[in-house]
Parts: sequence; structure tokens; C-alpha cells
Amino acid sequence: MFLFHSPPRHVPDQNSYNLAGCEGLPLVTGSRSPSNGKQTAPLAPPSRKGRIGMAGVGAGQSLDVEDGPYYLEKVSIPEDSEDDYQYEEVAADDEWSLAEGEEDLEAAVRALCEQTEGPQTVPKTSPSALQSLSRKPEVVDDFLRNFLIKMGMRKTLDCFQTEWYEMEQRGLLNAEQVGFVPDAYTHNQLLGNRIKSLEKERESYRQAAFKAGEALVKLQKERDFHRMQHKRVVQEKNRLTEDLRRLKKHYASYEPALRQLKDKYQAALKQKMLIGLERDRVVGQISGLEATLRNVQSERDVLPRRVTMTQKSSKDTSVLRGRSKRSPDREPRQPVDGVAPYDSAKDPTKHPKVSKHPKDSEFPVDSRVNPYLSQVKGQAAQAAKASGFRLTSSLKAHELPVSCLALHPRKQILVTASDDRLWKMWGIPNREIIMTGEGHADWLSGCCFHPDGGQLATTSGDTAVKVWDFSRGECVLTLEGHARAAWGCSFHACGDFVASCSLDSTSKVWDLRSERCRCTLRGHVDSVNSVVFLPFSNTLLTSSADKTLSLWDARTGLCAQTFYGHLHSCNHAAFNLTGDTVVSCDSYGVVKLWDVRKVAAMLSIDAGPHPGNQTAFSPSGRTVAVASNDGSVKLLDLASSQVTSLVGHEDAVQSVVFSHRGEYLFSGGSDGTVHFWS
Repeated sequence: MFLFHSPPRHVPDQNSYNLAGCEGLPLVTGSRSPSNGKQTAPLAPPSRKGRIGMAGVGAGQSLDVEDGPYYLEKVSIPEDSEDDYQYEEVAADDEWSLAEGEEDLEAAVRALCEQTEGPQTVPKTSPSALQSLSRKPEVVDDFLRNFLIKMGMRKTLDCFQTEWYEMEQRGLLNAEQVGFVPDAYTHNQLLGNRIKSLEKERESYRQAAFKAGEALVKLQKERDFHRMQHKRVVQEKNRLTEDLRRLKKHYASYEPALRQLKDKYQAALKQKMLIGLERDRVVGQISGLEATLRNVQSERDVLPRRVTMTQKSSKDTSVLRGRSKRSPDREPRQPVDGVAPYDSAKDPTKHPKVSKHPKDSEFPVDSRVNPYLSQVKGQAAQAAKASGFRLTSSLKAHELPVSCLALHPRKQILVTASDDRLWKMWGIPNREIIMTGEGHADWLSGCCFHPDGGQLATTSGDTAVKVWDFSRGECVLTLEGHARAAWGCSFHACGDFVASCSLDSTSKVWDLRSERCRCTLRGHVDSVNSVVFLPFSNTLLTSSADKTLSLWDARTGLCAQTFYGHLHSCNHAAFNLTGDTVVSCDSYGVVKLWDVRKVAAMLSIDAGPHPGNQTAFSPSGRTVAVASNDGSVKLLDLASSQVTSLVGHEDAVQSVVFSHRGEYLFSGGSDGTVHFWS
């Protein structure tokens, strides 16, 4: 059977309590909603009250308690029940049942009403209505009970409940006196709880404030430290700035002094050179006068002796003849106007008074025939093809600029010298490397093959001239004597001598047998940029930054001719195969042709404004190639004075050379490549 009764328990909160001896029974108290903290009254059906018996109150005594919410509970009552209540049996309706999942109080009440009263609208209790319930104040007895429970006074609570219910049953309690607790007490209790919670929050805030204060102090210390470091760095920066300013001012004061010292140094070098030339001239004059004086004295001694001998007998004559055979050089010569006759053996210009080394080589005579004269006629037919050169192949020879090219005198072999302190030998036309040389302490500036092709001479910025032997695969000779960087070198046709030029304004002729400098060519007042021997001759050609070209006698070291005409520094000069024409280029790209016999300019062509670094005659002598600083090779047709540019290098062209027959042209540039033109 099904019964409706009040629940045996309610949701406890901080204002609920249990009576001694009546545990589990609900008390008529106000309860605080756990969701929003507001005090609300328990839900109860209207106009329904129940009687609850309480242990310890006395027999027959009961309490009027407002009923709480009802819910349906299935109970079984045994037949042998001890109470005398007559229960009415209610027949179960099999047709009526609750759907699964709807077993709650509202659904049960709705279903019961529909069954008993018929279908009618059951009002729904909305959540908003529950939340808008009025606040019910707490009664005095509940307030006292809660207070005693809160203070732990259980015995006092038992006595209070006993006496309270006795007086209530006897009707001794005045309803007006035992009403509700004034709001001030309840409000004070709420304020007390609020104060406790605020004290806890204050303590947590105090701890947070303490930690924040410690962090603030730490940050302030760090700020002060960084501020101090910043000030120190600023002071250091100001001090370094002041030092730099002072050093710049000090350095600026040195520039005029350095410029003045440089001018004095240049003037001293010029004066020293002039004094050396004057000294050599005076020494030559003194030597000539001494030789003339000795010649005059010897002639005076021979003349009286000859007069005396003519008066002797035939016996003395035969003796005189015998003496004359033993000393033919003392054959008397008659002086002319008191001047000794010319003797080439005693001419100081032909044989200067220098110390003789036992291993010194002898210069060959200049009466040899140039074998290249016959080749020039054979190359004349190919001269018309000089303007048709085209780039056929390229070779990446070095990582740094190629400064010089040299062609083997008989084989198809090309040597390249570079700023990377290396020279390399390449086979033509397969472009395979044959040999590599390393030994200079600075960049290489020039190279030249020995006439027999077995050796190579190189010059470098380390002022040394080195001779390399291919058969031995090493440097066999190092010639040192220049004061500054050496620019170039050239072998004599006999192979016993090599000439070099230098930035120290001098050129030197070296003897390879005695391994010493035979003579120093002094005469230029600025850097000597190139030097070359006239083919099969003892004549040297030099070009200088003093805007002049000079012809020298390698045997005496004296200047024979000087060519004037360039307005800027001369970078290079070269002979043609016949040796009667010289071509030169300067730092403004002007190319000049000179007649050696007339010592005059034949032709001037402006191929500028970029500097010309090197020149070369074709074997026919009718085309001149110029290595230009604008990255092109200039071809000059001497017959028509036309200029053609061969473009292919990515940087300045430093060196050019023709093949032996003139069908190929090789150029090396600052981009480290060698181009083959045909």
C-alpha cells in the first residue's frame, strides 16, 4: 500500500540541530539556501499540520509542527501490527503507472490528481517561484536551541527542552512573549560570521601584501643596480668618446708631418740619385784623364828611346825587332796636337772600371743577326686576320687576379702568375695544369721564360727575383737587391743574364753564373714599371712612372736614349720582332709608337680613358694588343689606326700575349681567368 507522510530527515545546515532523544526528527526552523545564502522557510502543503510525538516530553504530549514537502514511499505493514489503527485497503489500479524516469514528487502528485479528480491542469512550480519565497524569521526557542548546540551545552539543552514543552502543554507560554527573535540578534550573528570571513580574507590579503612588498624591495634593488650599471656604462662611453676624439685630433696633427717627411724623403732620394749620377760621371772623367795621362807619359818615354835606338848598330836593331815582337801593343804612335790617339780598349764608356768576378759571364757581341726577321715576312699574309679575333674558351686559373702571362719559346705552354703567390704552367690548347710553383712571400708581378725554355724567372712584391728550374722542380736561385717591390723581368737572348725593374726607380742586370748584380740602371726619377731586352742585343728598354722611356746599354749600365712624349705614367713598353719599333701605353690609355732609329714618336692613339696595363706586338708587327683596365682587350690596327675591343673579362685585364704564329691571343685579368681568343 502507499502512504503519504513527511520525510524523516531534512537537509542540515549551520542553523539546524538535533534534540536529545529525538535524533532524526525535523525541527521547525528557518534554513539558509546553499545556493545564494538567503534564509528561506521549508516548503509545506497549505492547511496541513501533523502531530509528532517526542521522546522525553511525556505521555500523550505532542507538538504542532508544520509539515514539510511530501513524497511517495512504499511501505509494507505486517498484519500483526502493534498499533490499533485500522488501515483502509486501497485497491491498486493496474492501468495507472508512472513512466520510467519520471519518479519524482511533482510527477506523482500530477498523476494522482489526474486519476482522482479527472484531467485538469496541475500548476507547475517554477524555479523562479522557489527563489522568490519570503524570508521567515527564526523563533526564540529555535534560536536558543541553536545557541546551546553551538556552545556544546547538551545538558542545559535537555533541561530547556523538557521545561519548554511542559510549559507549552500546560499553556503557560504567552504567544506574544515567545514570538520571533528580533532581527538585531540575527543580524548580529550574520555580521559576526561576515567579520570572521573578512578577517580570513584580510589575513590572506596581508600575506599577499607582504609578498608584494618583498618583491617590490627586490625590484627596487635590481633597479638601483641596473641604474648604477647604466651610469657606469655611460661614463665609460663618454671616456672612450673623449679618447677617440683626442686620438683623432692627434692623428690629424701627424698628417702634415708625415706629408712633409714624405716630401723630404722623395727629395732626398732624387738628390741621392743625382749625386750618384754626378759621382759616376766624375769618376768616369777622372778615369779618362788618368788613362790619357798614362798614355801621354808612355808615349814620351818611348819617343827618346826610339831616337837613341836608330843610332845603334844592326845588332841593336835586331834586338829592337825582337822586343817589338814580344810587345806589339807598345808600337809607338805619333800624338796629334798633344792629344793621345783614341784607344777603344782604354775608353771608360766601353769598359768601366768595375770589380771583376771570376764567374762573371761575358756579354755577347751585338753583330749577331736577328733570326726573327725572316719570320716577319711569313706573318705578313696573316696580318689582315688580326681584327677577327673571337673568344673561343676560358680558363679559371687562379682565385686572385692574374698579373702576368708568359709563353714558352718553342712549345704550346703558358705560364700564369697571380696575386695568390703562385705561378702555374698550363698546356695549350687542352688547358691542363702541368706544374705549380710556390715560394714568394708576396704577390707575383711578372714572369719570363729562359730562351731555352728550361727555366722561369719571376718577380714579386717581396723585392726578390727567383729563378725556377723545371727539370729539378724547384727554385734554384734567389736574387735580392731591390729596395722595394719588383715589377717585371726579362731574359737576355744568351740566357746568362736577367734584367729586373722595381718600384725603387732602378733596374738591375743580374748575372746567373756569378749570381750577383752586374750593374744598376739609375736614371729614372720614379717607379720603373717594365723592362725588356731588345731581341739578340745588349740593349734594354724601360718604361717609368716619370712619363719617359729609356734605352740602356746592359754592359755599361748607361742610358743611350730617352723618349719623351707621354703626359702620364708609362705602364709598359715592348719591342716588335725586328727591334726597330717600340709601343708603349700610359695610365690614361694613350698608346704611342716610337721609331728607335729616329728617337721620335711615329703614331699616337687614344684608347682611354681607362689605363693600359700591358702591350704586345703581333708576330707580323701590324697589330698591337693592349690590356685595358675597363675589362677589355684593345686591338690596334697600325695601318688604319682603328681600335677594336674584345669584351669577355669581368674585371680589369692585366696581361696579353700573342702565340708564336699570331693565330691565338691570350689575356689574363683580375677576375682570375685566362681567355683564349682566335
